[in-house]
Amino acid sequence: MTLLSLIVASYAATLLLMPAAFPPFLKERAGIVPLAVYAHLTGGMLAIALGPFQFSRRLRSHYIDIHRWMGRTYLMAILVGGLSGLVLARISQGGIVAHVGFSLLAVSWIFTASQAYRYIRAGDTTSHRRWMIRNFSLTFAAVMLRIYIPMSIALHIPFEQAYPAIAWLCWVPNLAVAEWAIVPRLISSR
Repeated sequence: MTLLSLIVASYAATLLLMPAAFPPFLKERAGIVPLAVYAHLTGGMLAIALGPFQFSRRLRSHYIDIHRWMGRTYLMAILVGGLSGLVLARISQGGIVAHVGFSLLAVSWIFTASQAYRYIRAGDTTSHRRWMIRNFSLTFAAVMLRIYIPMSIALHIPFEQAYPAIAWLCWVPNLAVAEWAIVPRLISSR
């Protein structure tokens, strides 16, 4: 998980440092809504790079101040990445199905982050952790998107057919797995 996250973060960093390397669809979007493109790349890069480390017990137990500052940065990155993601979702490739899929991802990303923040502010670390698991499963959509697109190409599925499905597949199964991981803990804590 960490390695894949860092690879995707490195890709985003490369694009930020070298906009000439933008793929054609991203160049087109940058021409329409440049602020949203750069904000989404920056927010997404920070979130996917920091997220895996927030689950480190060692970091939480021995370096709580670092964990807190990384967490604040992560949450701000999600706010920036999620709001800009909403803008980009409206003009995503794949038509209305993709627009709705990416919009719900952005809304869910911001919502789960706000819930995690709400619970940590209330001192409920157990609920905070559960919401962060949900949230990072959504952050990890950045990785899954970059797995499903080449997979659909390898399977010779036309992009116009694959991309609307990928707009949902990159995050819904992740969230289902997160819930599956959380449910036993919820039952055992009653």
